[in-house]
Amino acid sequence: MASNYRELRVWQDAMSLAELVYAMTWQFPVEERFGLSGQLRRAVVSVASCIAEGNARGSTKDYMRFLSMSAGSLAEVETQTLLARRLGYISEVDIVKPLSAIHSLMCQIQALKNALVRKQQSSCSPFPVPRSRQ
Repeated sequence: MASNYRELRVWQDAMSLAELVYAMTWQFPVEERFGLSGQLRRAVVSVASCIAEGNARGSTKDYMRFLSMSAGSLAEVETQTLLARRLGYISEVDIVKPLSAIHSLMCQIQALKNALVRKQQSSCSPFPVPRSRQ
């Protein structure tokens, strides 16, 4: 685990996505301020927050749980962004950048979870795993 979550690219990219979503929701109709706009903002803030909290917990198991929550929030952001497009709140052109960032973050979160699983498996093994000779 990184000693500081702010050093993690996945956290930095989640923060950039949050900025992007906040800018995007300024285009929404005023009546959506407490509706879809508010939900999108809460979900996108949760992505970076869960990454940070999981990293700070100090346990691999907790970290993986918080990364799963982050991925869930990211799926919410994607769904709500797609809904905003369907409702005509954002254009087809304006949806490309957030969707690309969302998909990149999903891959990064999964890669981090995979790395944590490997770390957890290697630390649980009471015997050294023999290397194959090739």
